[in-house]
Amino acid sequence: MLKKILTGAAVAALAVTLGACSSTRPADGGDAGGSAECNVGIAMPTRSLERWINDGEQLQKKLADAGCTVDLQYADNKTDQQISQIQNQISGGAKILVIAAIDGSTLGPVLQEAKAQNATVIAYDRLINGSENVDYYATFDNYKVGTLQGQFIEEQLGLADGAGPFNLEPFAGSPDDNNAKFFFAGAWDVLQPYVEKGQLVVPSGKAPANDDAWASIGIQGWASDKAQAEMDNRLSSFYGDGKKVNVVLSPNDSLAIGIEASLKSAGYTAGADYPIITGQDADKANVKAILEGLQAMTVWKDTRALGDRVFTMIEEIRNGEEVEVNDTETYDNGKKVVPSYLLTPEVVVKDDVQSKLIDSGFLKASDVGL
Repeated sequence: MLKKILTGAAVAALAVTLGACSSTRPADGGDAGGSAECNVGIAMPTRSLERWINDGEQLQKKLADAGCTVDLQYADNKTDQQISQIQNQISGGAKILVIAAIDGSTLGPVLQEAKAQNATVIAYDRLINGSENVDYYATFDNYKVGTLQGQFIEEQLGLADGAGPFNLEPFAGSPDDNNAKFFFAGAWDVLQPYVEKGQLVVPSGKAPANDDAWASIGIQGWASDKAQAEMDNRLSSFYGDGKKVNVVLSPNDSLAIGIEASLKSAGYTAGADYPIITGQDADKANVKAILEGLQAMTVWKDTRALGDRVFTMIEEIRNGEEVEVNDTETYDNGKKVVPSYLLTPEVVVKDDVQSKLIDSGFLKASDVGL
């Protein structure tokens, strides 16, 4: 099992573009002294994925309701823009920074600025690499995410019982996202032995030799259109003469949407012969796809729980208390092992949508056509 990921430090040029931001003052109109005790900058990567919008806005509301000053920013998946936004948060007096990094290896210089101001840095869902100035990391067990995807494929195909061969097409996430390696490693550690045995065959040849080669099949920016184009190429190049895809390892829902669009264009329809497709995030469009038989599962990470955990961390910091963590071994960023709090993800299939996603309030029935 993958336990430690070591990454090299990188130096980024500082840029000047400041993206759109949302600022919130204390809900009770607290004085400047009260605001200074809890001045939080939240740096999210993009508005193009609904989960980041939900994560940022939910955390912002909880902090504002607790009397904090909050500066929430989204960086359009542009690293220089995110660096500029964080610099402005530091200049604005932020004492706690919550950062979901676009590129986890480029923030070293700006975090040095944060440390000079005695700001505490919490890496949010994505590890920040190459800097000793990362105080805490809050995330889900990302290796477990991949393990759940791999085990789902194993069980659905009966691989442990010797079934096969089946045609597999594996995908990996964005090469600049530290989490993507964990996702792939978790799944590939389950599936690669079946590739080696011949029970899983990869007609495209895009089967990494080991976990460390995952970036060779990574989709930059987790972009749905790029995943669709890649799947189009694989289908047209390697699946002639009636050969069919049986299973696609997709690490998240945004890639799955592109893959499903490609399959539809190639004439695949829901039914017994439709490929097994994995996912992650329980995005509305993908939950609809699950209900329609166009996606087999998604790994649900209840991001409300992640926001709650980060809020608790901020309250502990604010009150001068010890910050609770549950992992002090796994996440080595190349400069230090970052104290982390890991939450547990879970699988959602068609029969779980109502009980897990709707009844919990994570989604509305109307969001997914129920």
